[in-house]
Amino acid sequence: MKDHDILAALETSNHKLVLAESCTGGLAVATLAQIPGISNFLCGSAVSSRREAKKDWLGIPDTLIEQYTAESAEVTQAMCRGVLQQTPEATIGGAITGHLGPNAATDKDGVIYISIAKKVGDEIVQVTCVRRVLKEEERVSRQIEASQILIKLLQSSL
Repeated sequence: MKDHDILAALETSNHKLVLAESCTGGLAVATLAQIPGISNFLCGSAVSSRREAKKDWLGIPDTLIEQYTAESAEVTQAMCRGVLQQTPEATIGGAITGHLGPNAATDKDGVIYISIAKKVGDEIVQVTCVRRVLKEEERVSRQIEASQILIKLLQSSL
């Protein structure tokens, strides 16, 4: 994927993009922000690493996090819906969460969830939600890999 590919897809679709990031810490939006002309389509990103930020900024109920954990498909989908609801101009949203280590349980270590949704009229429609296990071992390398996966999924959803 070349940087200009997602810009061309956004130009063609005329979608306005917003992100909700947790485990990537804003790296996905920082990567996108390096593309000249992307600001015509990129609304921004809510970096919500902590539970309270997910609740306060994105409207994620405590009960959802308690039931499924913050690193789950259900919470990622809610993050995506929440960031789209909080950004009236945006028409497509992406969200990512996961556990990149250290100190992750073996079954969660390197596991990420990505959700993509679009506004269709007054409704938010789920496009995709995927679970991926990252190949990289080191945390920063995992953040880079996770950001790249999110951007590729966004591009393919346009």
